[in-house]
Amino acid sequence: MKILVYIRRVPDIDQKIQISSDGNVDGTDLRYDINPFDAVALEEALRMREKIGPGEVLCVAVGTDELETQLRTALAMGADRALLANTDSQIDHWNSAVLLQKIVGAECPRIVLVGERMAEDDADMTGPFLAALLDWPQATFASQITVLGNDVQVGRETDQGIETITLPLPTVVTCGLRLNEPRYASFRGQMKARSMPIERVFPNDLSNDLQPTVKTLNLKLEGSKRDCVFVDSVDELVHILQFVAKIHE
Repeated sequence: MKILVYIRRVPDIDQKIQISSDGNVDGTDLRYDINPFDAVALEEALRMREKIGPGEVLCVAVGTDELETQLRTALAMGADRALLANTDSQIDHWNSAVLLQKIVGAECPRIVLVGERMAEDDADMTGPFLAALLDWPQATFASQITVLGNDVQVGRETDQGIETITLPLPTVVTCGLRLNEPRYASFRGQMKARSMPIERVFPNDLSNDLQPTVKTLNLKLEGSKRDCVFVDSVDELVHILQFVAKIHE
């Protein structure tokens, strides 16, 4: 079974982000990593391959040459192939889905796994856009995935609890953080990944329908102020919650 995983990069969440004077993220010494939700999708693809048997895990990224680092990390974790749709243009979620549609048509995977959302902007549109373009069934917010022959059973996180649905293959599934814990890339895997090829395609060769739909004008940091108060009794806590806290609402 061939499984396609979409890989994106985001700033490392453990570092402090600064905004430059032109309203963009200050890239000085900024470290990037695989989007955490996409790392979960990759881990699930690797587990599927290990459980089902012979198959291929293909990781696809869309963007600049800098994404090579994240694709090599994916190879080090155990992916079989890596493909980069190489472009210097700003690609939004819709255009990413358009490009992925063309790649899926050429590669013919049985399952496409996409991270539930982007850690940097909390957007979760790429997977649903892709499913709509392919006219494939989809399951979002997956916390459990089981392949059952020509079907896949997915446990979805909803506001009312876990909803279990069964979909025919091929299908698109977006993966949440509760699905699994991604493995670390071993040293041996990292050394092997350094010599593995990264295939390249160019967006203009895939589609003439790339039209920018979203443009980032500028960014600004939002601070959060919190006051920490220690109390000596429950009565004092109740008084603060009843009268003092209301003043700061």
